[in-house]
Amino acid sequence: MDIYLPIAEVSVDVFVLLGLGAAIGVISGIFGVGGGFLLTPLLIFIGVPPAMAVAASAHQVVGASVSGVLGHWRRGNVDFKMGFIMLLGGLAGSFLGVLLFTILRRLGQIELVISLSYVALLGTLGTLMGVESVRTVLRRRRPGGSRRKLHQHNWMHGLPLKTRFRRSKLYISALLPIGLGFAIGIVAGVLGIGGGFMMVPAMIYMLGMPTAVVPGTSLLQIIFVASNVTFLQAYTNHTVDAVLALVLLVSGVLGAQVGARIGTRLGGEQLRFLLALLVLTVAAKLAFDLTVRPASLYSITTEQG
Repeated sequence: MDIYLPIAEVSVDVFVLLGLGAAIGVISGIFGVGGGFLLTPLLIFIGVPPAMAVAASAHQVVGASVSGVLGHWRRGNVDFKMGFIMLLGGLAGSFLGVLLFTILRRLGQIELVISLSYVALLGTLGTLMGVESVRTVLRRRRPGGSRRKLHQHNWMHGLPLKTRFRRSKLYISALLPIGLGFAIGIVAGVLGIGGGFMMVPAMIYMLGMPTAVVPGTSLLQIIFVASNVTFLQAYTNHTVDAVLALVLLVSGVLGAQVGARIGTRLGGEQLRFLLALLVLTVAAKLAFDLTVRPASLYSITTEQG
């Protein structure tokens, strides 16, 4: 059954949208990522214009993240102090990211930048996750194999404004989470993602947070950054399609609750490896679409708003 999206000006199958939203919600709940890094290219695949796909992904990430945080909070796996300090940098970065998005859209380069950025980010992420997962499995199967420390202290941990994060059992400079939030905020503004797929490994390996509290804390920060990106996209670029956003939001919230339960029962290495395969598949499809000869070499579009 097709549904018309008034802002995107395309018709898509509503059941496909519901399925996408639910699947991204499940991934969000399991891994503590917003899921926009997969939702945006998947929406592009089914015919949604990239600019509208970015805005819709940011909106859906909000609902899935709220649902996911509630699931992790009930289990006591959210470091609120860390999340809100990261948020200071995230909000500032998201303002800059949306500004860059607006400039690129006016120059007519936003679709190319979005596609190239996703190919680079997803290709790198999928490769690193796959290699790390395989190495972990092989190391554990090796007789006498020992587990490596997740992070090493370096000069960054000695920066000023040191703060104690009791839930994460850390005593580090507040500048680290602020800087990390700022960088993720810029990416979120340009690509319409929560940034959790980059934030989660950074929180583990750079900040040294316990793995158990990372997904919930990551989702807490994503809620507010994605909300800010959605508002700025709607106000500045008029790219938020309410119909598309609502369908994705409803299914994403339900999927996130399922994902939060699944994530507590399955092995981390196997999950990361499966996610790596999915990420690499999406990256390969985007790269193929960039190189294949289009059916029409020229098209005429009108700028909205």
